[in-house]
Amino acid sequence: MKKLNYLFKTKKISKLIETEKSRYLNFFSKAYRENFEHCKFNLRRFPRWSIISGYYAMHDITKLFLSDKFSIKIDFNVHQTTIDVLSEVLKDKEVINLLNLAYNEFLKLLNDLAEAKDKRTKVQYYTGTAFMKEQYKKDARNFLSKTVIPYLIKIKSLKNVL
Repeated sequence: MKKLNYLFKTKKISKLIETEKSRYLNFFSKAYRENFEHCKFNLRRFPRWSIISGYYAMHDITKLFLSDKFSIKIDFNVHQTTIDVLSEVLKDKEVINLLNLAYNEFLKLLNDLAEAKDKRTKVQYYTGTAFMKEQYKKDARNFLSKTVIPYLIKIKSLKNVL
């Protein structure tokens, strides 16, 4: 929990105050769903944006999870800080006990989010050729089915477990 204390101290994260919590949860609940729908909708025609939206669906549901279960609000350097906070809460012994045998599976979650961030960054700033557009279509389909959907399912199950 040293890392969390450091993140609080450096103001990268803060505690959600009760009066803003429902608004915050409502926003991220809608945002991850919209990004997920956008990801699926743009799969064929705009595969780069499908990948970007898929990443944001993952990012937003993670922030929803952290705010709902731990009242943590990500304030600065949001992408890396979100990964750092998720990593810390999943290492916490109480959380591990609650997750029982699923700990190793959820460590994979962290890798998926970190890889998704890297993939989103690469495609967001790359215009590409016709060949690359076809490659992005393939990548986008794989990203949706093998990364985004399993990640959303795992985070939703975490929300119900904790």
